[in-house]
Amino acid sequence: MQIIQCDESYAKAWDEFVCSQEHASFYHLFGWKAVNESCFGHQTFYLAAVDAERIRGVFPLVYLKGRVFGKILCSLPFLNYGGPCSDDPGVELRLLDEARKIVDQHRVDYLEIRSTRKLDGDLQTSEHKVSITVTLDNNPDVIWDAFKTGHRKHIRQAYKQGLTVRCGGPELLDTFYDILSESWKNLGTPLYQKRFFECVMKTFPERARIFVVDYEGVPVSAAFNGYFGHTVEGMWLGTRPEYRQLESSYVLYWEMIKDSCERGYQLFHLGRSTVDSGGETFKKKWNTYPTQLYWQYIVRDGRPMPQLNVGNPKFQLAMRVWRMLPMPITSMLGPLVAREIP
Repeated sequence: MQIIQCDESYAKAWDEFVCSQEHASFYHLFGWKAVNESCFGHQTFYLAAVDAERIRGVFPLVYLKGRVFGKILCSLPFLNYGGPCSDDPGVELRLLDEARKIVDQHRVDYLEIRSTRKLDGDLQTSEHKVSITVTLDNNPDVIWDAFKTGHRKHIRQAYKQGLTVRCGGPELLDTFYDILSESWKNLGTPLYQKRFFECVMKTFPERARIFVVDYEGVPVSAAFNGYFGHTVEGMWLGTRPEYRQLESSYVLYWEMIKDSCERGYQLFHLGRSTVDSGGETFKKKWNTYPTQLYWQYIVRDGRPMPQLNVGNPKFQLAMRVWRMLPMPITSMLGPLVAREIP
């Protein structure tokens, strides 16, 4: 068995392998390689373990270089998780060994592996993130009836304010991006260029879907979901700050869950959340269960694992400053900063 770096000629074989794996996700598909290269200019290393011309395991890696955050190898940046994927732990260890060589060869500060499983190899590990999941049913009424009375009341009250929902594809992208720009600025978070989301939709036209909530003709909330196998991935979501009192998220989440049920999906990952955060608390209302995510690190020269997270006081200060900047400034600078933050 050998470890190789895959180019476009392996795309079909890579995706066929990914679609056959229990632990694989939407984020493991080969198309993300071109998204990162063309939208951000990041170098990628898409490692595959090959035995007799058959793929036995894959490990997508993206190399981010910046003046602020240094040299970072990540699997995968900008997304909820990634990591090596194989049904053989021995193959995953071989892929990890190859990743270590890339860390050394390129003098990368560290490799961050975002995984749904704790990998072998005695890696430094952070457990500050969880994935929140709804188990779906072909009949959305089954899901509705299982909610607590108070939760159903909240959803009904939101509808009574005249909220309506649209869903679709690229035709909703401008609306989605405008809402996300305002929402993320309010959170103190730089946002990627619109071209990134356009590229995702073009790369995965049958696997991406946008939902928009309207109030009296004004788009107030929006979400971008990915679809893979039996699972829906909640990827990006935002609400215009001045309309938060409408609690449109109740309508948005319910319409997405109902749509996923009716389309035959079995699981809906509502995205990752920081443990004990307000986001986790809200998502628990939907009869969800948490899955621990493991941020594991290969760090060069035996350094401690990095603290590149919102709990770091240094980043808290940066977020406060970002919120105070005028929207034209954050719209201009945001994509330049966001491309360096995994």
